[in-house]
Amino acid sequence: MIELRGITQIYPGPQGPVEALRGIDLHVTPGEVFGIIGRSGAGKSSLVRVINLLNRPTKGQVVVAGRDMTQLDDAALRAARREIGMVFQHFNLLSSRTVFENAALPLELAGMSGAAIRQRVGPLLELVGLAHLADRYPAQISGGQKQRVGIARALASNPKVLLSDEATSALDPETTRSILDLLRQVNRELGVTVVLITHQMQVIKQIADRVAVIDAGRIVEMGPVVEIFTRPRQDITKSLIDEIVPQELPASVLARVRALAARLAPGDSGQLMRLSYAGEQAYEPILSHLIRELGLDLSILHGQIDEIQEQTFGSLAVYASGSMARIGAAIDYLRTQGVVVNTVEVN
Repeated sequence: MIELRGITQIYPGPQGPVEALRGIDLHVTPGEVFGIIGRSGAGKSSLVRVINLLNRPTKGQVVVAGRDMTQLDDAALRAARREIGMVFQHFNLLSSRTVFENAALPLELAGMSGAAIRQRVGPLLELVGLAHLADRYPAQISGGQKQRVGIARALASNPKVLLSDEATSALDPETTRSILDLLRQVNRELGVTVVLITHQMQVIKQIADRVAVIDAGRIVEMGPVVEIFTRPRQDITKSLIDEIVPQELPASVLARVRALAARLAPGDSGQLMRLSYAGEQAYEPILSHLIRELGLDLSILHGQIDEIQEQTFGSLAVYASGSMARIGAAIDYLRTQGVVVNTVEVN
């Protein structure tokens, strides 16, 4: 559905050219929710605005639904943009127009008749839960409701792609969850491909199928969300995930490990392990097997279990004590079961 090839974006700056995007290659498949996450200034908003050519790249190709957007003339580009809806962070509603009129604006600009507009906008307001507020003005509705109007407006021209640029960052957590649920509903019921820009990994966790991590204008890591959560490779990814799955153990846990190490039996060793797992492994009695078959003592010191895309995933800090050979066998066994094992040294 979307393919970016060698995208470079250079802006003039007060001290010389600024390279906001550096050779981005990206492929988004039809019907998926694709997340792009990064810190402020990483280039994520520049990247999403390249897709509909609000930002024209300095170099590279932007292919949407089989068309190279960079090769279209002005008229063809305007037509192509009607198939790419966009939801903004700050709603961008017209204060003098009602909810219905704001949602209808793209259709009016396209010259659609009043009857056809009513036939299109009415069901969209039902979809976003605002049919009963059709005659209200933006000043009379909440921030979450304003964003629902923005989503209805973005869907008015029946797009194939919906771009969401930090659409929930100005909303409270409960409203954020409801807006993300709505975007997932739009994706599933209408088959719209969604590209979601955010700096919050919680947003990615709730809605995205795949995610790309952008840092300093480059894609540094990309893959299915469950894989990125359980097997992050880059430091920036680990830092972003930290808000969901803390990457550093609390001092109290480390103190507990030292206490356990001090009580080891003569000849025994101890090893602190961080275990990450997802899917069916979450339901298997893997730790029971280690205790029963290998005779290890296991202390579960820290952890959590959550869900991503209807898959259970978990992260545990476990201290194993026993012979070095048995601890090594335990690590090998866990890895054969698809568990990601990281050993942690505690001074």
